[in-house]
Amino acid sequence: MTAFLRNAWYMASWSHEVPDGGFLARRFLDKPWVIWRKADGDLVMMADRCPHRFVPLSRGARDGDTLRCGYHGLAFDGSGACAHNPFTGQPLDIARVDVLPVVEKHTGVWFWPGDADKADPALIPDYAFLDHDRPLHRGHLTMDASYELVIDNLMDLSHAEFIHKDSFGVNGSLLSHGQHQVVQDDDGAIWNNWTMPDSTPPSWAVPMLPEGALIDQWLHMRWQAPSCLALFIGLARSGTNRTEMVVPPMADPHILTPATPTSTHYFYTHEPTPEAFALLEQAFLEEDHPILHAQQEAMGETDFWDMRPVILPSDAGAIRVRRRMMQLRRAEAGVAEQ
Repeated sequence: MTAFLRNAWYMASWSHEVPDGGFLARRFLDKPWVIWRKADGDLVMMADRCPHRFVPLSRGARDGDTLRCGYHGLAFDGSGACAHNPFTGQPLDIARVDVLPVVEKHTGVWFWPGDADKADPALIPDYAFLDHDRPLHRGHLTMDASYELVIDNLMDLSHAEFIHKDSFGVNGSLLSHGQHQVVQDDDGAIWNNWTMPDSTPPSWAVPMLPEGALIDQWLHMRWQAPSCLALFIGLARSGTNRTEMVVPPMADPHILTPATPTSTHYFYTHEPTPEAFALLEQAFLEEDHPILHAQQEAMGETDFWDMRPVILPSDAGAIRVRRRMMQLRRAEAGVAEQ
């Protein structure tokens, strides 16, 4: 299976998911980790395995600014050192657990699994549109497919005409009016942009418009390494040069972190209403997930390129990302070998 990029920021959770006085246990990049806050609010992310008998530390309990193993009581502090051995009452220098650089930004918890000296928070992708106090549901789910398959799905929005025809479908506008462009900006982000001028509005927008009105619609998906995506959506009255918006411009995070080679953490947001929740549940769990899981099962552990996939023009964004990730992994492996 594909190796994971190490020198990069990944999202571990939304900030609110780490409980005060407790901890959050999750699997990332095929290893178990546990996240908790010290009394001063600083975050700690450590390997979820006691070095004594390898029991998950998440089966233990918080004890002040330490996490105490539930099997024999060794307590580990935020540096990963064993700060207390109950059999002697002293620290145990030979017992340590790995810790990773971890920071909070854009209402999320981010970790760096590679060289700690390179963990610059300024490299965290820009999700400033999340930095507000308005009510917003910040959600998390797990997809039973590799993160690269989920990226493929997001970087090829033409699938919305088929998979999402009952939820986010665009009434054939993408196929009949869609103008497709893939660009890379100066920061290395790859954009997969669809624009649909003079198109039929999606069903959810029809009640907001006069009968028979057409719209200019755009769907711009941004990817930043390794698996951080954001979708920017706009709908404007046709012929107004995007000055008469049907709804305010929308920006949605689609942030992915590999759990295992064949499963992916998916972080997203939506308006805090039952209707929005139901729509996202339908789109992600009833429409996307079954297709991606079936795709993963069909591929098994065979490499994507070894399957000799047929490439369509609409795949341009996804293929550009896959090639960029191959370059980044090869560069990182070369540095490690030297």
